[in-house]
Amino acid sequence: MRAVVLRQPLDLHVEERATPTPGPGEVLVRIERGGICGSDLHYFRHGGFGTVRMKEPMILGHEIAGRVEALGAGVSGLAVGTAVAVNPANPCGVCAYCRNGQPIHCLDMRFLGSAMRTPHVQGGFAEHLVCRAENAVPLVNGSNPTAGAFAEPLAVTLHAVAQAPVYGSRVLIMGAGPIGTLLVLAARFAGAREIIITDVQDKPLAYASKAGADRTINVGAHPDAMNDFAANKGTFDVVFEAAGQGATVASALPVIKPRGTLVTVGQGATAELSISMIVSKEIQLKGSFRFDTEFALAVDLIGSGRIDVAPLLSNTLPLAEARRAFELASDKSQSMKVQIAFD
Repeated sequence: MRAVVLRQPLDLHVEERATPTPGPGEVLVRIERGGICGSDLHYFRHGGFGTVRMKEPMILGHEIAGRVEALGAGVSGLAVGTAVAVNPANPCGVCAYCRNGQPIHCLDMRFLGSAMRTPHVQGGFAEHLVCRAENAVPLVNGSNPTAGAFAEPLAVTLHAVAQAPVYGSRVLIMGAGPIGTLLVLAARFAGAREIIITDVQDKPLAYASKAGADRTINVGAHPDAMNDFAANKGTFDVVFEAAGQGATVASALPVIKPRGTLVTVGQGATAELSISMIVSKEIQLKGSFRFDTEFALAVDLIGSGRIDVAPLLSNTLPLAEARRAFELASDKSQSMKVQIAFD
């Protein structure tokens, strides 16, 4: 089978790998679509993020969907040919956090396409993938793998929205990348009264507008545009920081109402925050990491049509052009979500 392998920063190739065979309780999935994530781009450009660094070649990718091609022994409830989205999270199930109902914080997590442990966990950008049967979540109502490959990033945003009282709230989203734009969809589904999103480029903001944002603001072109929102101790009930920039996190505090909530979703930055402002305005500061049960919810919402992810798909390139796909995904002025087609 062919796979997208990164050997070191910018050294990405399509290489041959042995096709795996499913064991007991596993299924073989023929991957059809894979979405390029921000973490994939960090590996591609820098070899990692934060303290996480690649130490060996790794197959990238974790936003994947396809069709079941073979069943391992003992697998029931799935049939060959079933379209599925693949949940990339594989918690151990036995550590203290897993036993306490917090598998998202598993001490022995194996997450597809991750260099957080060595040997690295190989990713899903390959023509075939073996996974636990329970990780192959059937797509519903005729939804296809193109939409199914959005299940993982949508699950991330559904988990983030669950951290704050979004219903009936005025919401600010800072950063209009794929996660920020999916946050527009997730916040709207959760009942947000008003959604404003900011970025430093017009192209991603145009996608956010198509996704349903009430207002978009280019803070690169208009750096003072947020000042009015700081009047009278702030405007927004909930702010989601999806840019992963320390300065962006800090700039959120003045525009949050007293007892409002700041949810940080972006990673890879450090920030200097005004503790005095957090204390005096009683701001709730929360982090949001990956997802848990929201993956199955994301599959259902996409399949039922209650959340339409189609406006976010900007480009689909064949596997043979994987490097070009990564270069395109790195350029926010050209793309929103780039997918690789494996069929």
